[in-house]
Amino acid sequence: MTEKGKLYGVGAGPGDPELLTCKAVRLLRECDVVAAPDGERTAYQIAAQYAEGKPALFCNLPMTRDKAAAAASHQAAADALCNLLDEGKTIVFLTLGDPSVYSTYWYLHRIIVSRGYEAEMVPGVPSFCAAAAALGRALCEGSEALHILPASHGQTIPKEGNLVLMKAGKSMPEACRELEAIGRLKDAALVERCGMEGERILTDLTALDGSAGYFSIILVNDKK
Repeated sequence: MTEKGKLYGVGAGPGDPELLTCKAVRLLRECDVVAAPDGERTAYQIAAQYAEGKPALFCNLPMTRDKAAAAASHQAAADALCNLLDEGKTIVFLTLGDPSVYSTYWYLHRIIVSRGYEAEMVPGVPSFCAAAAALGRALCEGSEALHILPASHGQTIPKEGNLVLMKAGKSMPEACRELEAIGRLKDAALVERCGMEGERILTDLTALDGSAGYFSIILVNDKK
């Protein structure tokens, strides 16, 4: 009987291939199969140079708020991964940033572990940490609070504390209006496509006209 393989959910970091961890690179070189979300295949492209031509599995995992459709895509991807694990394959599943922060991989991890397979999460550099570095600022210091929110889901923005608004993209105009309403727009900065080709940094969001790309993050410093 073939021994089951193991799945690694590996954070590919924010976009710069040099920000992959040593462990991520080692696992990419040692694994049998590299898996990643389909579509633009951004996570795969970041790490491809370390995969050395390994077989790839691209999973259809659309970004949707339709819970039934999302659940169906997660189950289908988990099925495909489990088939490979049953063959004894070691799989690296690449996910942008870190697998514990608003990650596509996390949904697959839960399913696969519940089915009795072995899976391990390998941390990566979160996009908001890279964005703070690009801006040359700290995310928080001393006893300051740090709030991390997905801008696209319409949460109320806190009036105090340091703030990260992830996946700002199409929600940029609404986020800027809300920040201005609570007097925080002047303390906000935007980093788009951090570490990728076409990186853009804006420290004055009052001049921003319209939405930004999907890979956009707003950082707001607590000036109080």
